[in-house]
Amino acid sequence: MSEKSARARGKAFSERRQQLIDNLWGEDFDELKIWDRQENKGFTTIPRTLPYIIRIIDSMSEKGSPLGSTYLALWCRVFDEGFIEIKENKTIAYESGFTGQRAVHTWTGRMRMLNELGFIDAKSGPQGEFQYVILINPFAVINEKYKGREKNEAYNALSARMVDVGATWD
Repeated sequence: MSEKSARARGKAFSERRQQLIDNLWGEDFDELKIWDRQENKGFTTIPRTLPYIIRIIDSMSEKGSPLGSTYLALWCRVFDEGFIEIKENKTIAYESGFTGQRAVHTWTGRMRMLNELGFIDAKSGPQGEFQYVILINPFAVINEKYKGREKNEAYNALSARMVDVGATWD
């Protein structure tokens, strides 16, 4: 599909969504406090397939040590170049769902697993071994992990959603 065709298709979908909003909410829509990424501060760009990616990552993790919440916390801090500087381990451990005395230790273990699986690459700094983090393209990582393996329900669901949103494996 050409870039021009893609823009036209996007415009048609946008018009369709606006028509649905008008039909379903009518004038009440204007009274709702809607998150608008162009007006509100504090947003990031995430893959529309992130729920599928997280399911696959959780299935790859050790039993009892899901990685999804840690991975989501990283996505909520990333900028478009894929780089994250972690200035406070305790804060991101909390964002990942870990509290108490072992929060940072547990978070560090999850980060090690994400690194071993290839979803992140990290460099150490004064805050520890995960002060500087790069998010690796999850599509490329998952595609590589499934090479030569039977594709399961999670992989097939991700593949279908990727088609819906126009994503590719590379």
